[in-house]
Amino acid sequence: MAKAKVLYVCSSCGSSQSKWAGQCTDCGEWNTMIESIPQATGHRPGMSSGLTGDVRIQALDEVQFETEARTSTGIGELDRVLGGGLVHGSVTLIGGDPGIGKSTLLTQTLAALSNSLPCLYVTGEESLQQVSLRAQRLGLAGHNLNLLSATCVENIIDLAAKQKPRVMVIDSIQTVYTEALSSAPGAVGQVRESAAQLVRFAKNTGTALFLVGHVTKEGTLAGPRVLEHMVDTVLYFEGDAGERYRMIRAVKNRFGAVNELGVFAMTDAGLKPVSNPSAIFLSRHAEPVPGSIITVIREGSRPLLIEVQALVDESHSPNPRRICLGLDSNRLTMLLAVMHRHGGIALFDQDVFVNVVGGVRVTETGADTALLLSALSSFRNKPLPSDLVTFGEIGLAGEIRPVPNGQERLREAAKHGFKHAIVPSANMPKKNERIEGLTITPVQRVSELADNSFE
Repeated sequence: MAKAKVLYVCSSCGSSQSKWAGQCTDCGEWNTMIESIPQATGHRPGMSSGLTGDVRIQALDEVQFETEARTSTGIGELDRVLGGGLVHGSVTLIGGDPGIGKSTLLTQTLAALSNSLPCLYVTGEESLQQVSLRAQRLGLAGHNLNLLSATCVENIIDLAAKQKPRVMVIDSIQTVYTEALSSAPGAVGQVRESAAQLVRFAKNTGTALFLVGHVTKEGTLAGPRVLEHMVDTVLYFEGDAGERYRMIRAVKNRFGAVNELGVFAMTDAGLKPVSNPSAIFLSRHAEPVPGSIITVIREGSRPLLIEVQALVDESHSPNPRRICLGLDSNRLTMLLAVMHRHGGIALFDQDVFVNVVGGVRVTETGADTALLLSALSSFRNKPLPSDLVTFGEIGLAGEIRPVPNGQERLREAAKHGFKHAIVPSANMPKKNERIEGLTITPVQRVSELADNSFE
């Protein structure tokens, strides 16, 4: 009996090789080559489903658009990260840690949409009874929501083509398989081909599709990297599953802004949108404490007030620690060197710990001034004024650079009662754009920060 030919497929990039290797030659990842059996090329999965549509070349002006391009999901924060609502024919991939609320959020979304649109919830991990119990626990009983427990993608597409839902959820893509491949569900080929068939179905029928994706221990979506390229929108749940507040960040969106952030509170009745997230990220100490300051970052289309805390303590080891939670630790090391060189303050013999309150992950450079001021406040054991807010980017030459949307950040700070702001000189409002009740101090160099910050 002839031995079956074996290929080794990279679980990271999907490339294949005839021999096993410890490192993928295409993407450079280690220990990602998985054994698989190649399939015959005579059959193309999904091409016989009758969903290929009318294939012809069209001019741009001939393409017809729907009158209402977006549909509200009924959940404001989800609409925000989606770019303003749900686009028909779009494919959205949602990833997050187990138990963080992916299925809960999608059950709530489909229950709200089922009153006006036909919806289908396909589960491959739970039984229909489990989904029903979750809906009753969330107070969603009585909605016209259709459920399906299936894992074969061909059966799912055939049933969906008959039922014609406008919104469909696949929970999760790692449990779905295609009969054209013999590998187990969750394998690289199965995930890629199953997702490809579902994407074709969504595009040809105009069905808005949600795919739930598992994540690895590093926090990235499991399966081939090409999965994120195939979909229109990629949403990540951030934060800890044990915390009350959960955040969803859009890392890819063909229909809206990326890095948009939606904030939810987990309650007994499910995930509730938080309309004013700035209020929950501020500690509001009874009295000023050293090492704490407020900054204004911009997440997507809105400014957000967050609290940056620092603890500077004498180090008893030859290599002082630099630990950041919510910020880039490499940037902290760089900013401490800038403060030493251009501000004359040395922390090379101190342990520095920095934390962003509330579990927010800051990806922009507008929090540089807040990071340095909080570290300096803790080092001197001298509190900063409780009504002080700051933002600005710091360069290696010691200059303080402007950040985008400075006016909106200042208005957000004034709305929450802050009286004093330290900002880059280029972000100073013009005379006719002064913000009432807010004293603004412009700075140009790192050496000016300490002189204008402490009482």
